[in-house]
Amino acid sequence: MWLQLRLYLLVGLMFAILYGIIVGIGYFLGYSGSTFYIFIIGIALALILVQYAIGPKTVEWSMRIKYVNEKEYPKLHRMVEDLAHQAGLPKKPKIGVSKLQIPNAFAFGRTMRGARVCVTEGILNLLSDEELKSVLGHEISHIKHRDVAVITMLSVVPMVCYILYITFFWGGMFGRRQRDSGAMIAIGLLALVVYFIASLLVMYGSRIREYYADLSSTELGNEPHHLATALYKLSLGSAKMSKKALKQTEGMKAFFLNDPSRAMYEVRELKDIDIDMSGTIDQNELMILSTKEVKLNKSDKLMEVLSTHPNMVKRIKHLASLPILSQTVIGY
Repeated sequence: MWLQLRLYLLVGLMFAILYGIIVGIGYFLGYSGSTFYIFIIGIALALILVQYAIGPKTVEWSMRIKYVNEKEYPKLHRMVEDLAHQAGLPKKPKIGVSKLQIPNAFAFGRTMRGARVCVTEGILNLLSDEELKSVLGHEISHIKHRDVAVITMLSVVPMVCYILYITFFWGGMFGRRQRDSGAMIAIGLLALVVYFIASLLVMYGSRIREYYADLSSTELGNEPHHLATALYKLSLGSAKMSKKALKQTEGMKAFFLNDPSRAMYEVRELKDIDIDMSGTIDQNELMILSTKEVKLNKSDKLMEVLSTHPNMVKRIKHLASLPILSQTVIGY
């Protein structure tokens, strides 16, 4: 409940910031009518619509997705169908396989009915059935929570701020009316500062949704140590990939279960949790982690603030605090 409340509070804060910027600029420039405000709100709505219109196609193209039927991947279809039913989704998401070898999974789509769940070829040969199911539960949870819509709305705020920065700063620099140029440059710089702050808040919102989806995956009957092991294996698998392979995912890593570009750092930290060096994180290792305090150094804290995903040790520590809701193992 606290994770959900934090996300709602963040959405409210972001749109309060946007409202404050629009009203402040209107007041500063002496706009008393509603035309200016309608224009700015119209820009924000247009940006949301454009993102919704081209977003799915952009992901499909950049991630080289091929949608697969039940005959091609029967086990994958059964897992997604079971999880979608448990989550109360109105329709089973469309299932795709990305040609990328980096092990990962992601979900996207405009609505619950138009949702897609995709896995990369790299993940299918890496995880056990229970681990893969926990990953798919995480992605189904993103759909259930409408996370794509939430992050799309949040990301509009920094976009509007950036547009205001370009408009006012460069308009003041090269505008003909020298009398107003100083004020326009000041507004542009203020919009740039708010853009950076809003971008950090969007990343914070993305980290909250990852914790929330982890929690919801366990509520769908997946044991925490299976998801913890899956995260560990994804980090190990990504750490072995070439820089060229990692670059292919640069623009889309916010969609992923974990951030492949941070895999090398994560592996060093996670090996301390894997006490028996088995390549997995079992229930006993999670229990031991739950009794320890996770302390991050300054560079780790900064790296997390600038990331769309939580620090991996903190994330697995969160999994360690979750109850085991189901001991039932479904055969696939």
